[in-house]
Order: sequence, then C-alpha cells, then structure tokens
Amino acid sequence: MSYLEHNLKSTPSGLRKFLFMNWPLTLLLISVASVGFLMLYSVAGGSFTPWAEPQMKRFALGLAVMMVVAMVPIWFWRNMSVVAYLTSIALLFAVELVGTVGMGAQRWIDLGFMRLQPSELMKVTLVMLLAAYYDWLPAKRTSRPIWVILPVLLILFPTFMVLRQPDLGTAILLLAAGGAMMFFAGVHWAYFGAVIAAGVGLVAAVFNSRGTDWQLLKDYQYRRIDTFLDPSTDPLGAGYHITQSKIALGSGGWSGRGFMQGTQSRLNFLPEKHTDFIFTTLAEEFGFVGGFSLLALYTLIIIFCVATALATRDRFSSLVTLGIAVNFFLFFAVNMSMVMGLAPVVGVPLPMVSYGGSAMLVLLAAFGLVQSAHIHRAR
Repeated sequence: MSYLEHNLKSTPSGLRKFLFMNWPLTLLLISVASVGFLMLYSVAGGSFTPWAEPQMKRFALGLAVMMVVAMVPIWFWRNMSVVAYLTSIALLFAVELVGTVGMGAQRWIDLGFMRLQPSELMKVTLVMLLAAYYDWLPAKRTSRPIWVILPVLLILFPTFMVLRQPDLGTAILLLAAGGAMMFFAGVHWAYFGAVIAAGVGLVAAVFNSRGTDWQLLKDYQYRRIDTFLDPSTDPLGAGYHITQSKIALGSGGWSGRGFMQGTQSRLNFLPEKHTDFIFTTLAEEFGFVGGFSLLALYTLIIIFCVATALATRDRFSSLVTLGIAVNFFLFFAVNMSMVMGLAPVVGVPLPMVSYGGSAMLVLLAAFGLVQSAHIHRAR
C-alpha cells in the first residue's frame, strides 16, 4: 500500500473530523479574541467602530479559515509546504515592488478590502517547510554540515527581505522560530553555540556601525535601543511610548481602574493603544488580575499545542505543531516584554488581541494546521 493510499484510508469522515477537533483549544482562541474585542471597544470610547467591529468580522472569517484548514488532511499540507514557502517569498518580492508604505515602512500589499502583510504569512510557511524538510531527512543526517546549510539559508533569505522593509521585530521572530525548529529536529547543540557567539559579535557590530557609512540599522531602530536602555534620556521624544506604557501598567494596580476607566488610554497618552500597546490598556483597566488572566489563557493554548505534538506519531505533524506553538509564544512574550520595558519596542502585536487583519487571519490558519494534526493523528 502506497503512502497516499494509506493516508486516504486512515482519513476520518467529515462529521468525525468536526467532532475530533480540539474544541478546548478552539474555545481558548475564542476567549482570547473576545478579550481583544472588549479592549478595542474600550479604547474607542465605548464604540464598536472603528476597531472592534472590523476585528470581529475578521475573527469570524479567520475561524472559518481555521475550520477549512483543519478539515484537510495534514499530509496534504506537508506536500504543499514548498509551494506555500515560495508563494510567501514571491509576496515579499511583491512588497518590494508595489508595497504600501505606512509609518515609514513598506510591509503591506493593498488588496482593496484589506492590507496583506506577507511577512506574517512567512512565519507560518517557514515552519511548514522546515517541518517537511526534517520529516524527509533521515534523523542520522540532521546534524551533518551539508544538511544544516540548507535550512539556515531557508531561514536567512526571508529574514533579510523582511529586515529590508524594515521590520526588525518580524525578522527577529523568523530567526527565533527557525532556530527553534532546528533545535526540535535534533540539530547538534554545537551549532547553536556557534550562532550565539556570532550573535554576540553581530550585536557588537551593530553598535560599532552606528554613524558610519555601513550602519546596519535605521536611525529610528537605534533610538529604540537607546530608549530601551534608558527611557528617561528622552521622556517626551523617543522614550515617550515606553514611559507612558509603564505609567499605565503601574496605575492599574492589583485589580485595575475598571472597564473604560483607564486615564492613560482615554486621554490618549498611550501610543498605538489599539495595536502594539493594547496590553497596557488591559493592565490599566483590569490590573494584575486581568493581565495574569490573559497570560494564563495564552499558556493554556501553548499547553494544548504541545499536547497535540506529543500525541501525533508522524514527524511533520509534531514539528509543525511545535513550530506554531513557538511562534505564538514569541508573539505574546515579545509584545508583553516590550510594553513592560523588558525588551526594545520592535512593533510586535499582541496575538488575537491587537487590532489587525493579516496577523489574525494567518494565526488562525496556523492553528488550523494544529487542528488538522490533531484530527488526522492515528487513533
């Protein structure tokens, strides 16, 4: 019996697929998105427009996309991983040619009804391709230099393209997710030691290149680093965002000021309060309890993803599920660290909560892959 025939015979029927879905994971995603709707309603001053209503529609569409992706056998997505990756690369090239500029960066393609950010799609397709690569590669070859070079190139190429937009936050996430996939696949630790050493050298080069003809980062990105190291040096300029964010976080206290009672957000002291800094609005209005509750929901989502990865028997399903879990973790970990002053401000949204179309749709499609791995695992 061929591989395809085996998979076709083991594929459950449509109704059974629906029943086999990981419904606790689905409910957790709905709960996190509902927190986002609530906060977007609040930052708009008690109105569903201009943010909460479009976000609800996008989530409904994303949920439908997740269901569709989940119904398709996971082996199909394995076979489509190369096509998905190449499509993402083509879209990144399209951004270079016809991309829309916003806030000093060229990251989007205007489709009319929405603006597509291909770098968000690349986060998922990179995970898919690396999972398919290590599923194909025999385990004994995983750490051989010749077989390590290809995945490194597959990671670095889109990272370089995203960095040119410029989008430092997404570039860092691509590197971290790609490295995590190689680690999960069993690449020897010595390679990671070499990468860490090179990273230290790169950081030194970044600082030494400042003000030279070969400057590695944009001026505003250096200002973000300066602000991260000492926000008080420019509290009304580059340090304004993080200073106001810390004020909002501290003013929330244990239980918060109350729904729609946050002074920092209501009086427009908070920058990007509906996107990157929406967690500060949540913390101000619902305090430590609200922030910790959201973090608990995120943690449960990660736990369900890891449980799915452990329950599946094929290598691709396990790796792609772990990769999506890492991507999701990096999303909220970087955003929360950023608004609390523990990491530089790099423009990473809070998953399922921040306002945005591309990030939500792609993330829900990614969770569709997790659901597909759960539904089509051997029982």
